[in-house]
Amino acid sequence: MATLIGNLLIKALTILFLVSAATATGDAPFIVAHKKASLNRLKSGAERVSVSIDIYNQGFSTAYDVSLVDDSWPQDAFDIVSGNTSQSWERLDAGGILSHSFELEAKRQGMFYGAPAVITFRIPTKAAPQEAYSTPILPLDVLAERPPEKKLEWVKVAG
Repeated sequence: MATLIGNLLIKALTILFLVSAATATGDAPFIVAHKKASLNRLKSGAERVSVSIDIYNQGFSTAYDVSLVDDSWPQDAFDIVSGNTSQSWERLDAGGILSHSFELEAKRQGMFYGAPAVITFRIPTKAAPQEAYSTPILPLDVLAERPPEKKLEWVKVAG
């Protein structure tokens, strides 16, 4: 009998915890952003950096006046080839996703450590704008000296 009451008490506390955790998040948006960058070597020897940022609203309400700024690319090291390092949207609905991408061309050789992008958004119930950060990117070895790939040897090994 004591174990039955103990099991019921544990189950009741577990349910209470889960319900309180679910309601603690409330109706606010919850922004998660993932930043990716990849290097593309051109035949001319130049190297481009393709950057994409996905913004997810994992919350239960809409985020308004969503703005993305990625100022981690210094102008003395990179030229913008296509797109912009910033973007704005009117809203991001609950469960929604926004994507943004741009391409840069490297001007100089070396390791580059990019900072997270900054996302600001507005919640109707709060006066102050809210801020979220993307994931950082892995270090990029820009214009690194790489030995030529011997793709023919890959075919021999695979065959």
